[in-house]
Amino acid sequence: MAARRAVWARPATAFVSSPEPRTIGSFARGRQLAAGNFMFAGHLVQQPGTSIWDIAAPDPAFEAELHGFGWLDDLAAAGDAPARRAAQDWTQDWISRFGAGRGPGWTPDLTGRRIIRWINHALLLLAGQERHVSDAFYRSLAQQTLFLGKRWHAAAPGLPRFEALTGLIYAGIALEGMSVYAGPAARALDRECGAHIGAEGHLVTRNPEELLDVFTLLTWAAEALREAEIEAPGLIAATGRIAPTLRTLRHADGGLARFHGGGRGFDGRLDTALAASGVKGRREGGLAMGFARLSAGRTSVIIDAAPPPAGAASAGAHASTMAFELTSGRRPVIVNCGSGAGFGAEWRRAGRATPSHSTLVVDGASSARLGPPGAEAEWLTQAPRHVPVQMSHASDGVRFEGGHDGYVARYGLTHARTIEMTFDGRGVAGEDMLLALGPEDKRRFDAAMDAARMQGVPYQIHFHLHPEVDAHLDMGGAAVSLALRSGEIWVFRTDARAKITLEPSVYLEKSRIRPRAAKQIVLSGRALEYAGRIRWSLAKAQDTPISIRDLAPDAPYPALDGDQDDD
Repeated sequence: MAARRAVWARPATAFVSSPEPRTIGSFARGRQLAAGNFMFAGHLVQQPGTSIWDIAAPDPAFEAELHGFGWLDDLAAAGDAPARRAAQDWTQDWISRFGAGRGPGWTPDLTGRRIIRWINHALLLLAGQERHVSDAFYRSLAQQTLFLGKRWHAAAPGLPRFEALTGLIYAGIALEGMSVYAGPAARALDRECGAHIGAEGHLVTRNPEELLDVFTLLTWAAEALREAEIEAPGLIAATGRIAPTLRTLRHADGGLARFHGGGRGFDGRLDTALAASGVKGRREGGLAMGFARLSAGRTSVIIDAAPPPAGAASAGAHASTMAFELTSGRRPVIVNCGSGAGFGAEWRRAGRATPSHSTLVVDGASSARLGPPGAEAEWLTQAPRHVPVQMSHASDGVRFEGGHDGYVARYGLTHARTIEMTFDGRGVAGEDMLLALGPEDKRRFDAAMDAARMQGVPYQIHFHLHPEVDAHLDMGGAAVSLALRSGEIWVFRTDARAKITLEPSVYLEKSRIRPRAAKQIVLSGRALEYAGRIRWSLAKAQDTPISIRDLAPDAPYPALDGDQDDD
């Protein structure tokens, strides 16, 4: 009703000033879109010569990406005649089909996202257009602004509400006759920052990529408000809190750690947002948003070192406590499988499970349980709640020590993990321990041993490898050689307490049509006593030079012939 009421208005408006685009798109994706290859939310639809609105959306996530108009960034990045024509035709088509307040695009968050793109790329959308087309464009923008002014508060707290308010600020500043919304929206955004951005610049979802999306929106809003000379102290303070946290969560290659449903982040977005904020430095002590960071030389290690989100915030969270990722220079080495949300419900659940992360798994079970399949909100249950962590200096480097109680209730076992990195970043040594600490824990472990006929409680330690890592068993199966495309050679070794195998794995990326084939190192054994430990190490081969000239990893638009799994 609010949408239809908004479109009854006929405000005559125009731009107060020519807006400057701040969003970043992909040239390759723009060219593919103009050619009729539509890829959104993990689905590829190939319909050359078809309007984007004639596509039958495979799922709601695909449909939401269409109506959010994020694809305008990609068409603007391409910038040629076919891309411009597609951008103009599809925008006019949206106004004709959905501009009357009907359709799935009329939600506060999608409207805010759409307004930002329309304003950013207005010059592209209006170039060479006739007067009646421009009038319809301005009228629709103003009507969406009126809708957003009434309904922004209906957006879910967090990223959706930040999108709605940022879009309202953009419209209030850029559109003639809409300035009445800018001040109230800025004050509302201030309040939202205070309520949902923690004192250390974190979100309760603990999703690094979601934090980047929020941070990007806040930097856009801050710049727009600064140009309009509207004060928003809470907004500025929030960006100052978030920037050091994002720097701590960034790997040596510039990408974000992939935890709790988040990906690496779009290329260039993190650097651009950090530069726009003007805030320098990382979090002291290497801890941020529940993650621990070790870095030296060209190597970074980021560890999930806190309990997973709880309640509604855990709807997209992963059972990844004590999992880690390792990046050397521009090349990811040890990774987590990532979010499978774009590949269907089964992949989504599989990606959230502990075996899909680079950590220890007891008896194939996750350290946190997922809600029933098909439930509207598959929240985490029975998750670790006691996760002690300590960062310190080792004799020749830096050390992380942590543990969690996710397996205590079922097996009486606490998982403790130590990871050390040398000062030059060329070596990482780890130790995983399974401990039955108290009398009650020992009784539970004894019961688990009885159930296993005294054969021991099985465990596996997973080390998922990036698809571009070439891995081979070496030294008669006692080690694994890892060759990176940069020319670096890393060698993985372990003690004789566990069996080492090289097994299939997958790498889940939002920009891919299907999961990519990868490999994983798995250490397998059985816990037979109240205390057991497994040591492992990962070190550069001695003939690997200290400094390697390495080009940035190729990041093309995904291949459309289905062969990208073998990249």
